[in-house]
Amino acid sequence: MTSEIESRLELALKLAEEAQVFILKHYQHKDLEVEVKGDFSPVTIADRGAEELIRKRLAEVHPEDGVQGEEFDDKESQNGYKWILDPIDGTKSFVHGIPLFGTLIGIEKDGEMVAGLCRFPGLDEVVYARRGGGAWWKKGANAPEQCHVSTVSKLSESLVCITDIKLWDTKGIRDLLSDLGSEARLLRNWGDCYGHAMVATGRAEVILEPEMNPWDASPFLPILEEAGGHYLNWDGEATIYGSNGISVNAALKDQFIEMLNPRQS
Repeated sequence: MTSEIESRLELALKLAEEAQVFILKHYQHKDLEVEVKGDFSPVTIADRGAEELIRKRLAEVHPEDGVQGEEFDDKESQNGYKWILDPIDGTKSFVHGIPLFGTLIGIEKDGEMVAGLCRFPGLDEVVYARRGGGAWWKKGANAPEQCHVSTVSKLSESLVCITDIKLWDTKGIRDLLSDLGSEARLLRNWGDCYGHAMVATGRAEVILEPEMNPWDASPFLPILEEAGGHYLNWDGEATIYGSNGISVNAALKDQFIEMLNPRQS
C-alpha cells in the first residue's frame, strides 16, 4: 500500500503545480470577477478551473478513486481511495492579491488520511507529507527540506494564529481572543492554510479555526503528525470531519485542548 500512497502523493504534487500555473494566470488580475456563493463565501474562475483541472486528471489516472471538493459534487470511491480538494483555500486573500492562499490536496484511504499537500502558488512553496515518510517543505527550485513543529512549551513564548474575528463573534468565543492576546507572545491573523503550514514548519506554535470543512483540513492531519505535531478538532480528536480545528505543536497540545473544551457549544 505504501507504494500506492507514494505514487498518489507524487501525482498530487504534479497536479498542484499544474493548478498553480492556471491560478497564477488569474492572480492579481484587474478584471477578475468574484461571485458570492450561498454561504456568502467568494468564488472565482480560478477556484473552479483549478478544481476542474485536478478532477479531470484524476479521472484519467485513477478513475476508481473518489473525489470530494469544495466547488463540485462528490464522486464516490470504488477502491477505498478518496481525494479531498480545495483548489484555493483563502479565496479572500487571493481576491485581494495577498499570496497566503493555497491549493490543498488530501488523500484518504479507507477513512484514514494518509497523505496531503498544501501548495502556495503566490509563493511557489509546498508543504507535504505521507504516513511514515516525514513532512517536507519545498521552496521554489530548492531541494525539499524535512520540517518539524517547534518545541516551544509556554504560551507566553508562542506565536498564535487565528482566523476572521467575525467567526469568533458568531461562535460566541470572542473572549478567548482577549485571553490569548494577553497571554501569548504574539497573536496574529494569519488564518486559512498559511497558518497551518506555519505550525508544521515551526514558525508558529498554533492556529485556531472555529469553523472548518473537510477540504479545509484534509492535508493538515498527516502533515502535522509527520512534522511531530497535531491536527485536531477542539474536542481533541484527530479528525478532518469536525466543525472546527487546531494545528498545534506537541508541547502545547494538552494546554490548548483544555482551554478550548469549556468553549464547546
